[in-house]
Amino acid sequence: MITALIHGIILAFGLILPLGAQNVFVFNQGASQPKFRGAVPVIITASLCDGLLILLAVLGVSVIVLTAPILQTVIFSVGIIFLIYMGWSIWNSDPAGLNRKEAAMSVKKQIIFAMSVSLLNPHAILDTIGVIGTSSLSYEGNEKIIFTASCIIVSCLWFIGLAIAGRVIGNFDTEGKLLKTINKISAIIIWGVAVYLGLQLYNG
Repeated sequence: MITALIHGIILAFGLILPLGAQNVFVFNQGASQPKFRGAVPVIITASLCDGLLILLAVLGVSVIVLTAPILQTVIFSVGIIFLIYMGWSIWNSDPAGLNRKEAAMSVKKQIIFAMSVSLLNPHAILDTIGVIGTSSLSYEGNEKIIFTASCIIVSCLWFIGLAIAGRVIGNFDTEGKLLKTINKISAIIIWGVAVYLGLQLYNG
């Protein structure tokens, strides 16, 4: 169970660290809202959307694999290839531009925009189905529950921390150096997960 917990935490962090559209939006709202509570709607919406995608991935992929076990090899292989490519893309990418002059959005606009960048983001769908869903195949019963819960909890905590960071460090990273370092660390973690999945596939 400890392995499932640690795996879920590391995998979730590796996938969520890169500052793409979803994270930049949460960060910007944390930075632009007059008070921190003003960013709570975007935090809750992003967390619920990610939690939904994770649950659907874990449950859906599990059902498919149970009905056709050979798909496990295919899914693991696709997941490994995707992780390698994603790590390479993140390593070579420049940090997304952070526009801290963006006006603070209303609750309604926060929710609508957060849902769009979460549920309509093909990268988010690929992350959950192709990576988290695939990784969940290594566990059953309570271990799968712990793995899934750890991924969801890490996601929620990350969005809270990201909004807080927007208020604290946004003004000090004018050149994007910190964000670039975060992306490098994320790429290394993702490659590590790819190696782990490869070992799982080999030993299976």
